[in-house]
Amino acid sequence: MDMVNPRSARTILTILAAMIGLSACSSKPLVPYSTDTPPLALLPAALAGIEDKRSRFREIYCTVLEARKHDLPDYRSCDEALTRVGEEPEDTGQPIDLGHSKMGLVAAEIPGVGWDCIEGWLNYDELAYEHVGQFGFEGMRLKVEGLSGTETNARMIRDGLQTQAAEIGDRPVVLIGYSKGTPDILEAIVMYPELRERIVAVVSVAGAVGGSPVAYDVEQKQLHIMKYAPKADCTSGDGGAIESLRPVVRQKWLAQNPLPADIAYYSLVTYPEPERISLLLGGTYKDLSQIDSRNDGQLLFYDQLIPGSSLLGFINADHWAVVVPIARSHPFVGSTFVDKNDYPREALLEALLRFLEEDLAEK
Repeated sequence: MDMVNPRSARTILTILAAMIGLSACSSKPLVPYSTDTPPLALLPAALAGIEDKRSRFREIYCTVLEARKHDLPDYRSCDEALTRVGEEPEDTGQPIDLGHSKMGLVAAEIPGVGWDCIEGWLNYDELAYEHVGQFGFEGMRLKVEGLSGTETNARMIRDGLQTQAAEIGDRPVVLIGYSKGTPDILEAIVMYPELRERIVAVVSVAGAVGGSPVAYDVEQKQLHIMKYAPKADCTSGDGGAIESLRPVVRQKWLAQNPLPADIAYYSLVTYPEPERISLLLGGTYKDLSQIDSRNDGQLLFYDQLIPGSSLLGFINADHWAVVVPIARSHPFVGSTFVDKNDYPREALLEALLRFLEEDLAEK
């Protein structure tokens, strides 16, 4: 049972508030006036070089969900797990192989802001890695500094892959970035060309590719409360996490740093129905809705797309639910403040790796 006394409850809520940027609804513009940004355009995905592969991903994900619904937690039907946006391409009707992996993909995940501060409190298990491992895939999480900027974490990604080189061997590596983990990855593959020999794909899952307007209203020092989370194992890092998430910073970086063409890019976008937003994310959801109500409580949907990537799907989950399993280890918090945290994450990872294996084999 999740026993929470009043003092620890206040601490937990303060930390969770830090995770969402301590943002409250404000009457001032969420994005301040600026002339620093490069010229931008909001275009249909196809005109921005995004390839729509939602139909095949949906076929695979739906099949995995139904096949594993009695074995994995947080089952949802496919129609509840994915949000239909506009017209999707027609289903391919091709068979789906749920057997052993042929490529043996290694999925290396890079988490978002403050993960090393809250991982101990989350009591995070590796059920997703264990699940895909039985099919010949391998999952691992590379260590980065949750309160540091993208440049520091890019170096740590390079170092982490070098450390794991003997274990990985010649197996192809997929880098999966969650939230700020995605710009950390993009910076790593640009800064360190030697990484490209072993990386076959980069996947953004609710990735802060274009940054988040929420970051304009937050100071780095507000995140430091996360260092006092129960079982926290983090430092102040280089203090650049918030700065690196501001849209003007991310957009400038994208404009000045073309992504390597020898890696395949994929985007999974969180696009929840409004009733799938947890209570504690409601404030930032409303803030971002000043710009566009199609947001996950932290990111606008169109800021999650890697330029030139393949769009795999729109996930019907808020920013935390898609990756951060708060409710599983803290049912009190999950039934009150983070009340929409259930999502079939293990099935999602399996479907993602099966899609990638199929798609990469065709390239």
